[in-house]
Amino acid sequence: MPAMSELRTIKKYPNRRLYDTAISSYITLEDVKQLVLERAEFHVIDARTNSDITRGILLQIISEQEEQGNPIFTAEVLAHIIRFYGDTLQGMMGNYLEKSLQAFVDQQHLFREQMRTLIGKNPLAMITELVEHNLSLWKSVNDRFQKPYIPPETVSELAPLSQQVAQADSSAATTSAQEKPRKARKDHKD
Repeated sequence: MPAMSELRTIKKYPNRRLYDTAISSYITLEDVKQLVLERAEFHVIDARTNSDITRGILLQIISEQEEQGNPIFTAEVLAHIIRFYGDTLQGMMGNYLEKSLQAFVDQQHLFREQMRTLIGKNPLAMITELVEHNLSLWKSVNDRFQKPYIPPETVSELAPLSQQVAQADSSAATTSAQEKPRKARKDHKD
């Protein structure tokens, strides 16, 4: 692949085939679209006349994209653009659209940078990290429930347990002793 700063030349032959001189191979419109997405610098020339036909090829790609899936341009927008051809403001319209689109791209880039700074990571990485964390917590809880009971090996390990049992017994005895006088009063009233 040629360097990014190197201008690639693509020749269009009368048989409508596109030839990329940088890789010495025929390419498709889809390949040209990929070059655009990769921000590669290129121009398309007519092999017979040597005229620059880059705009025509890009318009052809846009036309194909508009026919597939969700179009960007509504019929109303396209009608407005057509009306500007031949108008005294035609020159201004192209400049206006170019600057407006560049402002939109700049705002989109700024928004993505702010979100990346705010979040610190890309959203997919954050979700993956959260899922991994939750999975490790789940495994930890699951491991605790599945651990077999291991009885204490020494008497000293039983001391805290026996204290808890003694406290529970004394608490139960106190509650029971308080219940007996109440019950006796109830029986006595009858």
